[in-house]
Amino acid sequence: MRPIGVFDSGVGGLTVVKELIRQLPNEDIVYFGDTARVPYGIKSKETVIRFSIENILFLLKHDVKFICIACNTVSSYALPEIKNHFKVPIVGVISPGAREAVYATQNKRIGVIGTKGTIKSRAYELEIKQLDPKVKVTAVACPLFVPFVEEGWLSGEVVSTVAKEYLQPLKDAKVDTVILGCTHYPLLKPVIKRVMGKDVKLIDSAKQVAIEVNKILASENLLNKKGRGRTDFFVSDNPEWFSNLAGRFLGRPTKNVKKVNNV
Repeated sequence: MRPIGVFDSGVGGLTVVKELIRQLPNEDIVYFGDTARVPYGIKSKETVIRFSIENILFLLKHDVKFICIACNTVSSYALPEIKNHFKVPIVGVISPGAREAVYATQNKRIGVIGTKGTIKSRAYELEIKQLDPKVKVTAVACPLFVPFVEEGWLSGEVVSTVAKEYLQPLKDAKVDTVILGCTHYPLLKPVIKRVMGKDVKLIDSAKQVAIEVNKILASENLLNKKGRGRTDFFVSDNPEWFSNLAGRFLGRPTKNVKKVNNV
């Protein structure tokens, strides 16, 4: 059976891969991390669109049946532009997370945390407002969360202090639901939960994306129901760095990381 293609600017999309493996254990996955050009959050919209098309063309060489954009920046900047240029179904991380948040909120106050690029794009806000115009959205950029995760700083005094500072506007706005609008952030869930309080729901886009992929594959009769799926990893630079971090994201060692020279 043909594999599912997943791409991200770096390692963050592995939270989506982990969920896909958990929910769709029979599926083969081809993952591409554009580690030579990370981060995407500081690039122009035109550049992000160009990189995204190149990444999709790379995955199509592997005869993928479905493409999952596991990057919030690409989902907010490029997905609306490129969706109709390819025959293969493409899903991003914004719509599934926004839908789940609107469904989950009781007081119609939703918080969104993400990189500067994602927050600046207002993509979550616009998606939420389309689903329910009455919802009040408070969006906050948390730029230090990504380096914390990549350095393995998932707890401790420094992380807690920064999290309290970043999340205070969400507490002030009395949100009852928070979208983790960056694929690195699920690794900081325990800290975020502690700061926000146990009654605030955290929406993990990765989980919602995997549910969406499952639904679409089932409706198109493309689900693989036999065998154990395998995952192949490709990067545009620094496979050793990726491999080390991938173990942290996936909870198991990752050996088969191949470097590709031109996407």
